[in-house]
Amino acid sequence: MDAWIASLLAALALPKVGLSTVFVVSFVSATLLPIGSEPAVFGLVKLNPELFWPAVLVATAGNTAGGALTWWMGCGAERLYERVTDNPRAAHPRALRWLERFGAPACLLSWLPLVGDPLCAVAGWLRLPFWPCVLYMAIGKFARYVTMTAALLWVFPGVYAA
Repeated sequence: MDAWIASLLAALALPKVGLSTVFVVSFVSATLLPIGSEPAVFGLVKLNPELFWPAVLVATAGNTAGGALTWWMGCGAERLYERVTDNPRAAHPRALRWLERFGAPACLLSWLPLVGDPLCAVAGWLRLPFWPCVLYMAIGKFARYVTMTAALLWVFPGVYAA
């Protein structure tokens, strides 16, 4: 098992694969798994500053695709819940009512740590419109990657000096 993990990590090493690694890590980090994608994006851009915009765009695409998958998982979970319970809309916690009130624009907050990924799942659970949710997810995630990567590279360059 350890050899398999080591070979997987070697195959995904940033200097060898680069943008595809950023896509995979960004995709997986947008699911409910507790993985951060910013170190992969920052590492690639630190090694190759000319890849700033491609890395940000690929990370945004991967993270948005992962958010869309999480939306579909939430939608599927709600459908399963409807089959199992007698009154599926009986108990809506306050957070669900808040999300229903704001609708798809609430997915702008999908970039937030800890709450962003569950927010995408709840949006699917509530069956908020898929494409508007994906659009708002993409805008929020793009803004996060640009801001964080630029800040780590140019505003706080000494924090992660080689």
